[in-house]
Amino acid sequence: MAKIGIILGSTRDDRAGQAIAQWVADLAQGRNVGDVEYELIDLKAFDVPVLTTSVIPMAANKNYDDEKVQAWSDAIDACDAYIFVTPEYNRSVLGAFKNAVDSLGAEWVAKPIAYVGYSFSGGIRAVEAWRLVMANFSMTQLRSQLDISLATDMQDGVFSPADFKSEMVNNICAELEQALA
Repeated sequence: MAKIGIILGSTRDDRAGQAIAQWVADLAQGRNVGDVEYELIDLKAFDVPVLTTSVIPMAANKNYDDEKVQAWSDAIDACDAYIFVTPEYNRSVLGAFKNAVDSLGAEWVAKPIAYVGYSFSGGIRAVEAWRLVMANFSMTQLRSQLDISLATDMQDGVFSPADFKSEMVNNICAELEQALA
C-alpha cells in the first residue's frame, strides 16, 4: 500500500495551518482509494533541532545521531509521496520547515510532491521557493497547486474555503495517486 504524507509545515501556536491541513487530510482520507493511504504529519510534533551536525544529511544514510531528527526521518521515509501544507512568511518558506527538510536527504529523493500554500497572498511565493528547493531531490512536482488566502478563506478565525477548493484537493490527490501507479 502506498502512503502519502500530508505535512503541516507550521510550528506556531494557534496556527491557521492546522485547520487547513486537517481539511486536506479529511478530504484525502475520504477518497477511499484502496491502495493509497493518507497520513497527516505535523512538523511541530517532531521538534526538529536546528541543523548543526557535521554529517551532510544526504550522506547520513537515513541514520541520525539526534533522536528527534531520526523520528522525523522515519516518518518522512515511510511515505511514498507528499503534500506540503506550507505557510508563507516574509515572501518565502517558514524557517523551521526549511530546516526540517534540510535535516534529511535520501528520504525525499525521487518521490512525488504537491503543494497547498497559504497566507494573505495565497502562499504562492512559498510554493515557488519550495519548488526550487525540492528540485534538488529530483522529486516529481505536480504543476497543480492550491492557494489558500487567509483574507478570503478565513472568516473570524474559522477556516471556510470556497467550495471549488475541495475539488482542487481531490484533483491534487488523484494526480499524486497516478504518479505512484
